[in-house]
Amino acid sequence: MSETMHAAHSAFSAPTFRFSAGEALKHAVLILGSLIVLLPFYVMVSYSLKSPAEIMQNTGGFFGAQELFRDDYCIKLGNAVADCMVTPVIYNYTTAFEKAPLIRYLFNGIVVTTSIFFIQVLVALPCAYALAKLRFWGREAVFGLVLFCLLIPVHAIALPLYIMLAKLGLTNSYAALIIPWTISVFGIFLMRQFFMTVPDDLIDAARMDGMSEFSIIWNVMLPTAIPALLAFAIFSVVAHWNDYFWPRIVITGDRSLFTPPLGLREFKGDADGDNFGPMMATATIIVAPLIVAFLIAQRRFIEGITLSGMK
Repeated sequence: MSETMHAAHSAFSAPTFRFSAGEALKHAVLILGSLIVLLPFYVMVSYSLKSPAEIMQNTGGFFGAQELFRDDYCIKLGNAVADCMVTPVIYNYTTAFEKAPLIRYLFNGIVVTTSIFFIQVLVALPCAYALAKLRFWGREAVFGLVLFCLLIPVHAIALPLYIMLAKLGLTNSYAALIIPWTISVFGIFLMRQFFMTVPDDLIDAARMDGMSEFSIIWNVMLPTAIPALLAFAIFSVVAHWNDYFWPRIVITGDRSLFTPPLGLREFKGDADGDNFGPMMATATIIVAPLIVAFLIAQRRFIEGITLSGMK
């Protein structure tokens, strides 16, 4: 009886975990990679809290001593030294908004990224649906061209795009920031992979109900594609919100059209040197919305990427 009870107890006891050198190595590599990725963000936030002397000497820990220091630019304006003593964190973040119209730059970034994303969706969904669910001659060749376009870097087509926009008189405008990116081959590829997982019976049932192909796209496929769209939204918004290369080319004479990354140039000095504290404060403000958006949509983002690769 005791042996039977002992066997039953052993059967229902908690499972034992064995140490695996391979698993430990995997976790060590992942932790090391995470630290490498997080290090620039750590430096960015830390520098946004420190005084110029602490930044140059790399002292003060993460938060800095937060001791008052003298604002030389304030003294140049003719103010008394006592009135120009400031706290590092307050100085950095207030200067980020006062020296440059950061609110305007953030607004430009929102207008550009949201416009690009919504137009990309309007184009990508019908294209992806056609490549995934419609049968027509040359479909595989068209999909091959989509894959080929994924291999073309933006820098290779930047000059032809700029010449075209310049001849049309569209430089220094929202159109120059938006039009070249309204067709996303990555978005077409991602949505096509997701649509491949949607059962054909669902589409056949919609056709039997008398729905047109465009009605199927927007009333049937779109609701099912929300996870994949959120994943694509993260990629699209992050890429164009952080883009410095293209806005730097097409926005040359109108500061009111600067996007957030271009706003960082406001703190790059010449004779007086770079103002790293406000620059890092600006970078922190620019990155914060993306981090918040990703944390909110993290679950759907992972779900969308997973489902898009199931077929």
